[in-house]
Amino acid sequence: QVHLVESGGGLVQAGGSLRLSCAVSEDTICISALGWYRQTPGKARELVAVVTAFDIINYSDSVKGRFTISRDHAKNTLYLQMNSLKAEDTGVYYCHADIRPDIAATCFGYDMDYWGKGTLVTVSS
Repeated sequence: QVHLVESGGGLVQAGGSLRLSCAVSEDTICISALGWYRQTPGKARELVAVVTAFDIINYSDSVKGRFTISRDHAKNTLYLQMNSLKAEDTGVYYCHADIRPDIAATCFGYDMDYWGKGTLVTVSS
């Protein structure tokens, strides 16, 4: 099983910066992608940024140029550097790990995916 623990959330003023961290319990080859999602009450959870095992990165159009996702394999940690924050960036940010069983035979022992409990980011205007 893979456990994800987010940290770094808090209150920040518009225009400020914040860095979120996601501690990954196991740096397994079975993780095909790690990503950040966010959710605001009344809205569906949306993808913010994702990085694959082959270092392919995708961002939501709303955060392109402002957010940077990165992965440190040595520290088993996923990061999300958020700059030029806006009020609309407010929400609970979740770390997510995608498991692909076709990567290796041993990967069939994992769940399809894993979620962290989230960390709250509040941007004041």
